[in-house]
Amino acid sequence: MPSLPQERRRTEHRNPASRGLDHLPTKAILRLMNQEDRKVAISVGREIPSIARAVDAIVSGIRQGGRLIYVGAGTSGRLAVLDAAECPPTFGVAPAIVQALIAGGRRALTGAVEGAEDSASNAVRDLRAKKLSRNDVVVGIAASGTTPYVLSALAFARKRGATTVAITSNRNAAVARDAQIVIATEVGPEIVTGSTRLKAGTSQKLVLNMLSTAAMVRLGHVYDNLMIDVALTNEKLRQRGLRILTEASGADPSAAEHALRQSGHNLRAALVMLKNGLDAKAARARLSLAKGNLRLALGE
Repeated sequence: MPSLPQERRRTEHRNPASRGLDHLPTKAILRLMNQEDRKVAISVGREIPSIARAVDAIVSGIRQGGRLIYVGAGTSGRLAVLDAAECPPTFGVAPAIVQALIAGGRRALTGAVEGAEDSASNAVRDLRAKKLSRNDVVVGIAASGTTPYVLSALAFARKRGATTVAITSNRNAAVARDAQIVIATEVGPEIVTGSTRLKAGTSQKLVLNMLSTAAMVRLGHVYDNLMIDVALTNEKLRQRGLRILTEASGADPSAAEHALRQSGHNLRAALVMLKNGLDAKAARARLSLAKGNLRLALGE
């Protein structure tokens, strides 16, 4: 599939609604931005069938020992790094399970790296270092759908047999060529022409939230709607963990705190202790027998 010429990329079109933007007073600019932003959730909603396919692929891959690997440049890459970084503390997974590659590497997190997004060879180098397997899912993120770094990464991943997913705001762009699943959040032109950190970036953030959160829920890292695997790494999170345990078990705070201490601050084990009347050793044994399936360990 050839790359879309600029005049066909809706992300590069001028938005009629924002003509004369620099003449508008502050509140009018903000109202216009708010009006345009309302379109984002609708565009993401249209892509739920494709997002669901991607989530199911991610769940299947991780269950078979694979990883979720995001690839992006600029704003897309920074959003990918953010989503990957939030998974270990929120869901208790190892950092290797959800990873992100950004064109230009660490330097690109806080500033532009000249020409990084145009380097197809760097994408191959970066992904080759990951030693891709057929169980991995590679998600390429490019608002324009034409970023060489992302296109090259998807092509390489597909050749290696990994599942490939594209997140873009231009459905017929080149990024669809090597993507088995295409998530096209067509949000339309930005109020500042071509500034895809706006609506396009917001849509990417929403999709990334959905991919990682739904996958982690399906993988059992959420109990009911509670972060049962949250990392208790500071006082705020330890208090959150205690509240989670109290709500999940129905026990009073003092009993929950005692169970949490006895379990070595393992929320899963503490919950099994409280709901099944077990000591810490027996609770850990039950979890082990259930292969980590909390609902099964609880008999629910």
